[in-house]
This record gives sequence, structure tokens and C-alpha cells, in this order.
Amino acid sequence: MSESPANSVTLRFLAAPMDVGHSGSVDAGTVLEWVDKAAYAAAVGWAKSYCVTAYVGNIHFADPVNSGDMVEVTSTIVYTGRSSMHIHTVVSSHDPKGGPETMHSQCMVIFVAVGPDGKPIPVPQFEPKTPGEIEARDHALARIEVREQIVNAMNAQEYTDAGTAERVTLRFMASPTDVNWGGKVHGGIVMKWIDEAAYVCASRYCGKDTVAVFSGGVRFYRPLLIGHVVEVEARLVYTGAKGMHIAVHVRSGDPKTKDMNLTTYCLTVMVARDETGTAVPIPAWIPVSDEDRKLHAHARELLEIRGRAPGNRLPDHLLKDAGN
Repeated sequence: MSESPANSVTLRFLAAPMDVGHSGSVDAGTVLEWVDKAAYAAAVGWAKSYCVTAYVGNIHFADPVNSGDMVEVTSTIVYTGRSSMHIHTVVSSHDPKGGPETMHSQCMVIFVAVGPDGKPIPVPQFEPKTPGEIEARDHALARIEVREQIVNAMNAQEYTDAGTAERVTLRFMASPTDVNWGGKVHGGIVMKWIDEAAYVCASRYCGKDTVAVFSGGVRFYRPLLIGHVVEVEARLVYTGAKGMHIAVHVRSGDPKTKDMNLTTYCLTVMVARDETGTAVPIPAWIPVSDEDRKLHAHARELLEIRGRAPGNRLPDHLLKDAGN
């Protein structure tokens, strides 16, 4: 960990061969795990208490991270609510033998401080002082309404067994090696599971190896406990020109019962790439059932909501549909 301002933490990781996925570069799930760890370090350093991941905002995976790269993840608190901390996180990497540093991805992570009883507790308020801090605070505030619209749309959407699209479910038990500092499953581990399930679903659909290029609205509803049965369900809901939009639900429950509770939900966009790393077109998915059409419309709604966020734009295929 490097020296940083009081509201910022930088962690460094050396990308290892075991971090490399099917694409030949580091899996998006591993990058998300690093993001969660750095944001957690910033949150607990600020709150001086245990903190839990509540939300991970839109993250685009641009250039690949390769085995042997030195990766830096800088997490900076830019806004605080009563018990929440909005943490802007930037991932960059470089060859430790030399070469320029590349900015690979950035996102907003929200942590909530909790007390011994697991309930939210107040955190010290962050007061921006420099023009850069004020701009970062204002950017975080401007995205709150859009994030609430995304969360509400995701919460309102129902998923049933009537869909016909590609769908996979991974099942396993949360093991002690998945534990975080609070005795629960680490949020970064959950996001790694999400990436794995999305990979299987997308690759089965298109018949090629796939990689994540975007993960949006990762919402953590409740903690996932060690020893619980875990189900990670990934379902295709929409295709663009090249992207496969995969809705992922994570559920868990005590193996002594049949009850499974939703713990995490998000939407991941996967693409297939050729040998040069260029994204290639994939077959368009045509909705068949009423459930298919509802989920297809839901995915387009999320794209349109995100397109209204400051600094964002609609994908090219939706701009064509709109006649722009």
C-alpha cells in the first residue's frame, strides 16, 4: 500500500499466471476483486469500523491486464452520506520492467459502515477542499439519481422459468477461503463468481471464448455466509451488435433448509474476440416468449437510463434505432 491522502488508498498487485483466464489476460472477476479490496481499505480507514460493500457502479474493462503486470488500484472517497462512502476507484497497470502506465478501468464503489450488531453507523463527513475534490463530489452526486433509477428498474423486473434464452446456474458451497474481515464472504469473491457464470452463459450462446467488457449495477442486498449453498444464475437477456447482456443473480441459503435468498444482482456485458483481441459480431438473440420480450425490453431500458448519466452516451446500435 502506498502513501496517499487521508481519503485515498492505493493497493498494488502483481498479476500472476493463475489470474489469467480463457482470454489469455486477467479475468474481469479478478480485477473486480482487487477493486473491492482497495475500496474496502479506503472505507475502513475513513470510517474506523467494519464496512460492507453495498454497490459497485458501472465499470468498463478497456485494455487487458496481462500476467506479470504491476497493477495499481487507487480508491478515493469523494462523497459521504450518513453511513455510506462513495469511493472512486481507478485501475491501472504497467510492465514492471518499464513502459507507460495504462488506465484500464474506473468505477464508483459504495461501502456502508456497520457496527457490531450489523446495523449502519454514522461516518465522518468528507468535506472537499480542492477544485478536483469538488468536481469529483459533484460528479458522484450527479449520478445518484441515475443509480437509483437503475436499482429501481432492476428491483422491479421479475425473472421466471418461462424464458427461452441461454441460461446457466453454478452451484457450490461458500468455503472458509472466501471469508472477508467480517466473517462473511468477500464482496470481491462474489463478483468473481458473477464473472465466471457470465462467461459460461455467453460462451455457450455464441460458441466462442468470451470476456467481460462491462459490469453494471452490482447491488449487494444481504451478506453471504460461509458454509451456505450458493447459486449463481446467469441468463442472456439482450444482444447488441457484438455484446451479450447477461443478467446474473446470486442466491444463498443454509444447506439444512431449502430457502435461498437473493444476495447480489448485476448485469454484465460479454463479447467474443478473435485472435487479435478484436470484438467480433455474435448471432442476434430473438425473443420468443413473453418473458423473453420483457427481459429484452428491461435490458434496453437499463441501457437508456445509463445513457442519460453525465458523461455517458447510448450504444451505437441504439443511436441508429433512434435515428441519430
